[in-house]
Amino acid sequence: MAFKLNGKPLAVDVAFTHADIQYPANWLRLSTADEKTALGITEVADSPTYDSRFYKGNGTAKTLTDTNEVDDNGDPVLDSNGDQLVTLGVKSVLIAKEKDIAQSLLNIYDWQVIRKAEKGTAMDSSVVTFRDGIRTAYTTRKTEITNCADTAALVTLYGSKDDGTPNMTQYPDDPND
Repeated sequence: MAFKLNGKPLAVDVAFTHADIQYPANWLRLSTADEKTALGITEVADSPTYDSRFYKGNGTAKTLTDTNEVDDNGDPVLDSNGDQLVTLGVKSVLIAKEKDIAQSLLNIYDWQVIRKAEKGTAMDSSVVTFRDGIRTAYTTRKTEITNCADTAALVTLYGSKDDGTPNMTQYPDDPND
């Protein structure tokens, strides 16, 4: 909650002066609703916040699919190479982030892949299983994102169940952690 006095915002934990009386920084926290009302302080609801992955700052859902950019005449907007500009939709952005996550998890044990290729040294079986699990989870997550019909479905997918477990398929745990 935010507070206002005479139409001006009052910051919590900041001292203020009203009618030539200095109020300490903790006064808003310690005072009762009646004490605030007696001074003319009103409570104002905080502005809503929206998850920027899915919504614009004003709460409007972002476009889920990629958009080919066109000018006012409906002609394609081209980049310096002559290719049409495409604005990525939420699904493409989320899938790209998932790809980055999967790649960073795979990178942990790339040294074993290189050692096997260069020296023929076998990879730890737990690492092979881990890397396969990452690929499977990435493919599943990509499908889960793609299958979301609307923003609400994506928000639910990226949320958690009542018991706190994630709705979305999770990447496997590193076998050496």
